[in-house]
Amino acid sequence: MKRIAYLGLGIMGSGMATNLLKAGYDVTVWNRNPESCKPLVEQGATQAQTPAKAVENAEAIMYCLANDNAVEEVVFGQDGILSNVQSPQIAIDMSTVHPDTSRRQAAAYAEKQVEFLDAPVFGSKNESAAGGLWIVVGGKRHVFEKVKPILEPLSETIHYLGDTGKGASMKLIGNSIVATQIEALGEAMILATKAGLNPKDVLDVLHVVDFRSPIFDGIGKMLVERDFTPSFALKHMLKDANLIARFAQDLNSPTPAAAIVRETIKTAVNQGWGEENASALIKALELEAGVTIEP
Repeated sequence: MKRIAYLGLGIMGSGMATNLLKAGYDVTVWNRNPESCKPLVEQGATQAQTPAKAVENAEAIMYCLANDNAVEEVVFGQDGILSNVQSPQIAIDMSTVHPDTSRRQAAAYAEKQVEFLDAPVFGSKNESAAGGLWIVVGGKRHVFEKVKPILEPLSETIHYLGDTGKGASMKLIGNSIVATQIEALGEAMILATKAGLNPKDVLDVLHVVDFRSPIFDGIGKMLVERDFTPSFALKHMLKDANLIARFAQDLNSPTPAAAIVRETIKTAVNQGWGEENASALIKALELEAGVTIEP
């Protein structure tokens, strides 16, 4: 399996497509904004003008798109992926979407005798570029085993979770934890600021204690430096928070902390910080507290 179509070349998709090229795969790329294809073409990729054309000769079809609506358009729309797929191709959705979206795709592909996996990723810009993502997969086990070699150049670890929708479910669960950790860090750092502690000293402690976290280390450093350069935009975190709320409602599962974090994210986006890094949700807490976290 050497011929791959990769659709969606945002921060995450461009890094993954680049690593597939580096691993020696024959990659055809497509993106809504054709200009985003140029760096990949310069590295040896072939550019397609439509999703349908992109998948024409591929053995594996991979895509990482912004949201459920983008998946709807690119997969089901006119000149979409489904208009030109055929057995024995395998489709792999690496987007963060609701599990129902994954199951709907699986059913549609099955009508074309095409196998499908939901395989969203944990990590952001740096991990994508370095091939260090953590991939969670749902779908048939034998299909997963078949495409696992394709996922290895993109990832630090790969986790098979079960049947269709299980990868998408795990991604929403993980993103809920990420958002809650960022909220917790923001609340703690604001409290520390009000208590007269130096934020750098606080981060030194958080780096060594038994509740330490890579998120505390990375976001904490950026927060103190007032660096909100997006590796994962806050507007996308709001999209995920809304998906998590719907997902939890579907299962009648209590998520009170996630609900509070979602409101913080909404406030931050409404303040105009949606294009900044997800850590900008902390700016909404600073606004409420009347302080800024800085040394």
